[in-house]
Amino acid sequence: MKAAAPVSLRLGSEGLRALDDIAQRRGISRAEAARQAIAETAARDRRRSGLAAEARSLMQNEAYVAEAQELAELMEHLRGSR
Repeated sequence: MKAAAPVSLRLGSEGLRALDDIAQRRGISRAEAARQAIAETAARDRRRSGLAAEARSLMQNEAYVAEAQELAELMEHLRGSR
């Protein structure tokens, strides 16, 4: 398997401190910390995109919206006045 081309970037002092913190806490090199952070951020972004798409889909479902409104009204009623 061919190795990926190296990437160079300027992190700035705050980014470098964050990278060093990740590397130190995990006991890994800066390079590995950067790889892990990038992979974790990409995975989190994919999950968020999926959740946003699911929310949009649910909001287009009239039966779901009606049920959610009924549930919200019930919860408000059960909460009572303050």
